[in-house]
Parts: sequence; structure tokens; C-alpha cells
Amino acid sequence: MSELKNDRFLRALLGQDVDYTPVWMMRQAGRYLPEYRATRTRAGSFLDLCKNPELACEVTLQPLERYELDAAILFSDILTIPDAMGLGLYFVEGEGPRFRKTVRSEQDIADLPRLNADSDLAYVMQAVRTIRQALGGRVPLIGFSGSPWTLACYMVQGGSSRDFRQIKTLLYRSPELMHALLGKLSEAVTDYLNAQIRAGAQAVQIFDTWGGVLADGAYQDYSLAYMQKIIAGLIKEHEGRKIPVILFTKGGGGWLELMAGVGADALGLDWTVHLGQARARVGERCALQGNMDPSVLYADAPVIRAEVARLLAQYGPGNGHVFNLGHGIEQHVDPAAPRIFIDAVHELSASYHS
Repeated sequence: MSELKNDRFLRALLGQDVDYTPVWMMRQAGRYLPEYRATRTRAGSFLDLCKNPELACEVTLQPLERYELDAAILFSDILTIPDAMGLGLYFVEGEGPRFRKTVRSEQDIADLPRLNADSDLAYVMQAVRTIRQALGGRVPLIGFSGSPWTLACYMVQGGSSRDFRQIKTLLYRSPELMHALLGKLSEAVTDYLNAQIRAGAQAVQIFDTWGGVLADGAYQDYSLAYMQKIIAGLIKEHEGRKIPVILFTKGGGGWLELMAGVGADALGLDWTVHLGQARARVGERCALQGNMDPSVLYADAPVIRAEVARLLAQYGPGNGHVFNLGHGIEQHVDPAAPRIFIDAVHELSASYHS
């Protein structure tokens, strides 16, 4: 593999010295880019795009051609694991992901096959290898997975949900079944992320998108405990480098101290969390990633720059910060706005690093 030319992102995740704060965006390859929409049309559908390693590579690199980003993230979907388990993933325009089969009974859980990520999700691993080669060491490549709890939400609900009625009914009526499902999924996620690391991912992120819908206590038992188990089972070093792990629970600001204790190298923060307070709460245990409200990118340039400046001041001088949005970039953002954001991070953050 090519030598890494820009490793600021990896060094920041490990709390090491950098000359400016590195930045990337969740969903940086996506519908806000006209070139992405053109490639998706060529692919035929979102799922076809995910399952075509060459086209997945193409869209992964598109934002790097426009912006001075400090990392690339594998183009894929968090629901590849349940799809590989035979649930029949499909997408409804304007409504999001759906599954043809749901998982709600003891038999449904027992019937879920044991995942072999290298073979069952070979197209993802081929995409990772293809992207790494195409990057040529330009920036690091991030691999990712959904958390067991988040995957279970979609599998039990059958798709997106507003009230999470089915999965919360399962959790409170049959906690032993809920744990059985999460146990299977934690094994699958561990295997999946390790396969991505072996294929060339240089950092990994666990997206706990729906952890924040859980009650205190339930979050610790049904989400955080399984992410801790996954982190403990991950490959720690590959290609002579440590593989940093980012844990991102949307809506998880109340549990930062607990999250900082599960072995992740960095915690992702949504925009409801004060960066300086979060830094004080986790201390030196973790780096922090985040956390600008994605809607700021609808504003004019002076407002975007001012918000970047405000968040950098919140974090303060020193290392251990990766700038990002507090969630994924929104599809209606003008593609000119991310350049203002990214350039402002690089320009304004240099003074915070001695």
C-alpha cells in the first residue's frame, strides 16, 4: 500500500500533534453533489451503487476532488449486514430503507445465519481495496458499521421508525430475546469491521444512530455494552499503524463519561453537545469528533465561518479534535458551502496548534 501523505486525521484521533484540525463530513459522498447523482443514475439504484466496487470507489473519491478533506469514508450503507443475513433490503423513494422480512420472534433470531463478512459481503471488501489503491495514500480511508442496537432497530421495525414501538416492545417484554439478537449482531459487526481493516480501512467508525432513543440504563445495557464488546474484538494494528475506533451515538451527550470508558479512541458528538464541556468531561481518555449543525451549511459564508470559529474556540487549544458535522450533510446543501466550511477549519484552526 502507498505511504500516507496526510495522516492528520489519524494523529488527531490518537491525541497526537497536528498543525491544524483535520476535517471530514459524514455522508460527504452523497446526494448534495451533482456528480454523485449522475453516478447513482448510471448504477441504476442506491443499492446497485453500493454493490458495485468500482462505482462505490468513484463516489467515495468525488468529494475529495472538490474539497481539501483530511479523510475519505467508504461509500456503503449501515444495513449491509442485515441484507447479507437474508432480510431483503430495498429502498422506497422518499421513505428510506425497508426489509422484506422482519426479526421479531425467537425463531426469527435463531434463523439468522452467522455472517462471514469476507464472503457474504465481498463487494464491500473489494470496494475498500479498490478505494485504497485509488487514493494512493492521499488521505486515510474510514470503514464503518452500524451499531448492533441501530441495526436491530431496522431489522425489528422493518425500516425507519418514529416511535420504535416494535423494538421497544421486544426489549421490555422479552429482554432475553433482545440480548440474543444483539449478541448475534455484535459478532457480525466485529467480523465485518475486522474484514474492512484487513482489506485496508485505516480507521473505523461505529454509527449508533438510534442509541439516543433509549432510556438511561437501557442505553448502557442494550447499546453501549455491545459496542464495548465489539471494540474489544477489533484488530488493533494493521500495516504497522494503530487502527483508531470512533464511537458515535447520536443523542448520546448525556453518557459521554460512560462512552469514554469502553475503549474507543474518539467519540463523535452531535450538535447538541458543547465541545468544551465534552472535552472537560472525557479528559484525556478520548479524542472528540464533531460537531457543527449540518443546517449551518445553508447559511452564507460569513455565518459558516463564524460557526467554525465558535466551535474551535469552544474546544480550545491543543490536539485531540477532528472537525465534523454533528450528523450527515443534508442533500439540499449547495456544493459551494462545504468548501467554505472546510477551508475555514483549516485556516482558523492553525492558531490552536503550537
